[in-house]
Amino acid sequence: MRLVDTSAWIEWLIASPTGKVIASTIAARTDVLVPTIVQLELAKWLAREAGEDKADQVVAFTQMCLVAPLDTKIALSAAELCGKHKLATADAIVYATALEHGADLLTCDAHFDGLPGVTFVAKINA
Repeated sequence: MRLVDTSAWIEWLIASPTGKVIASTIAARTDVLVPTIVQLELAKWLAREAGEDKADQVVAFTQMCLVAPLDTKIALSAAELCGKHKLATADAIVYATALEHGADLLTCDAHFDGLPGVTFVAKINA
């Protein structure tokens, strides 16, 4: 199981050099875990950068993956992770969701680099 972080989704969607590397590491939809906070972040970014129609299409695609809602257990775990790893709230929710579901986290965000269960892909400057 792989949780694809918002940063990795965006790189993949814009087909950046980093996104092309990521494309080969994104699992089949049935093996991709999508936290609802990632759906929120994607919808927000896409509405701003690509328009509402594209945002709707991508969110519809994520709904064909394994969607993980934010529940109390993940929220409390995220609260701990905020302090322990100095993560922002949304990032802690993403990481807590990956840990709760036994998924590895695919990300381009350097603040996750070095955390257990994280596959970090540094952004390629083209």
